[in-house]
Amino acid sequence: MRIVFMGTPEFSVPVLEALVAAGHEIAAVYCQPPRPAGRGKKDRPTPVHARALELGLEVRYPVSLKGAEAQAEFAALQADVAVVVAYGLILPQAILDAPAKGCLNIHASLLPRWRGAAPIHRAIMAGDAETGICIMQMEAGLDTGPVLLRKAVAIGAQETTAQLHDRLSALGAALIVEALARLDALQPEVQPEDGVSYAHKIDKAEAAVDWAAPAAEVDRKIRGLSPFPGAWVEIGGQRVKLLASSLAEGAGAPGEVLDDALTVACGTGAVRLLRLQRAGRAAQDAGEFLRGMPLPKGTRL
Repeated sequence: MRIVFMGTPEFSVPVLEALVAAGHEIAAVYCQPPRPAGRGKKDRPTPVHARALELGLEVRYPVSLKGAEAQAEFAALQADVAVVVAYGLILPQAILDAPAKGCLNIHASLLPRWRGAAPIHRAIMAGDAETGICIMQMEAGLDTGPVLLRKAVAIGAQETTAQLHDRLSALGAALIVEALARLDALQPEVQPEDGVSYAHKIDKAEAAVDWAAPAAEVDRKIRGLSPFPGAWVEIGGQRVKLLASSLAEGAGAPGEVLDDALTVACGTGAVRLLRLQRAGRAAQDAGEFLRGMPLPKGTRL
């Protein structure tokens, strides 16, 4: 098929690669514009932009698709379908209508659960047993379109957002290739009204750890916010990110270090901290972290 690809972050890159490998013609790649990054604050292309250039594809990064000129340029591509995954702009109706077979979105949840911006984080933080990928026909509403194909996966007991992100990205790539191969035969499934939930964008204000909460909730927050923005706690006046954890045996005052393996008491139960990061330092496993910042038994975080 002749495809317009629309995506921006690392999550979208395996999808673009899979479409090229499957032999589809990529008429153009749309992504967010380069933005200042790094110490020099020089404009840096997005992951999709960089990979598309390596593949020799045309890249476009309009700041908006609302104007008549941008919409005419999109329509002139005469695409069979647009594949959209974490693009970052709302698509006006004129864009949705331009491809002959419409626009297909790859969404990282089991719709209608977790519509919106942060479905992977929210699924882990809520303690969901499973999540997955949906291939959805796009319409004007936020992730409200009918679902063409879906696949569920279990969420691991110690899985972080980073790990689940990579699994779902690969699954999305495989599923969109399957969907395009069977597109005319797939039956759209209207999303039910029951079970709708919204994965609101992660606010950094959510990231402070409350040790008075139950251990299961603390563990889910640590894993769900890893690697970004990173759940954090203050230790000796320094902010430390907590990037991996597991549930553990133990009890004590909330925030109390219970042993030399970084088991920390919560409101009920305890968590074991597995990976941490001090400000300005690289992430470290617990043992390495403790060699640089000892936290003896009885320390209160």
